[in-house]
Amino acid sequence: MSEKVKVVIIGSGPAGLTAAIYTARADLSPIVIEGEPSSTTDQPGGQLMLTSDIENYPGFVEGIMGPELMSNFRSQAQRFGAIFNTTKVSRVDFSEHPFKVWTSNQTGEEPAYIADAVIISTGARSLLLNIDRETELIGHGISTCATCDGFFFRDQDIAVVGGGDSALEEAGFLTKFAKSVTVIHRRNELRASKIMQDRAFANPKISFIWDSTVTELHGDKSLEHITVTNNITGENTELPVTGLFVAIGHSPNTDLFKGQIDMDDVGYIITNSGTATNIPGVFACGDVQDHIYRQAITAAGSGCMAAIDLEKWLKESES
Repeated sequence: MSEKVKVVIIGSGPAGLTAAIYTARADLSPIVIEGEPSSTTDQPGGQLMLTSDIENYPGFVEGIMGPELMSNFRSQAQRFGAIFNTTKVSRVDFSEHPFKVWTSNQTGEEPAYIADAVIISTGARSLLLNIDRETELIGHGISTCATCDGFFFRDQDIAVVGGGDSALEEAGFLTKFAKSVTVIHRRNELRASKIMQDRAFANPKISFIWDSTVTELHGDKSLEHITVTNNITGENTELPVTGLFVAIGHSPNTDLFKGQIDMDDVGYIITNSGTATNIPGVFACGDVQDHIYRQAITAAGSGCMAAIDLEKWLKESES
């Protein structure tokens, strides 16, 4: 039998948990469908569960571990009355109001929840190389965010994988800290804009390895060096870098909502007037609609916005 609720929040990263804190404090008793621990794209806590030290989140002078920060967010939301369901959403129906939400752990054909309003905060995942030990070494030499982790690689030799604007922007940012930055690209020319290429080629700290792919990662507890394979000759080269930044793109976790919510060409949810989607009563926040900033603090801020937008919408629709 379906449970009738006011608010369902899909996702439990910084955006979803902040939205949970605000909607719970507004006495809306939100249901947070937080994901499954065994999932790589729907795990509770989002991408910060794979992040070790976080030093740029305000309020933590000495920094804080990603999982600890998310645990604090979750406990705070629970304190105000948010209810957590540790599963993932399997289907939604936004075609009529109230909205229907199915979960992977429910029994029967009826939706698990019938909600007056929904906040989507399913985030985006960094595209990875899909090679052995990559996930194991995230936070221990492997990173997908130079802004987040560049500081930890001061005076080290590091590498960046990618050939687009994002990769060169990360490489340029990392030269503020690193001794050297090697950009590894699978082709013999970059996809980045000319101005970004000119800046990178002019930077004495940046060098390039062309037509090549990272094929092996080495190191016991942290990255010590990598194997780079030339895609044309097949020759292997050992590169002594202690940091590897993967900048080959992101993919928003929006497959569940295709055909029901307006999205851009890449799949990010389009929001207007704050966090509202094209469906009245459905809101989106965090990396699922932000392909520019992708920071924990901006995600948390948009979670706050979504909760306030939702509360205002409920009041207006009930009056």
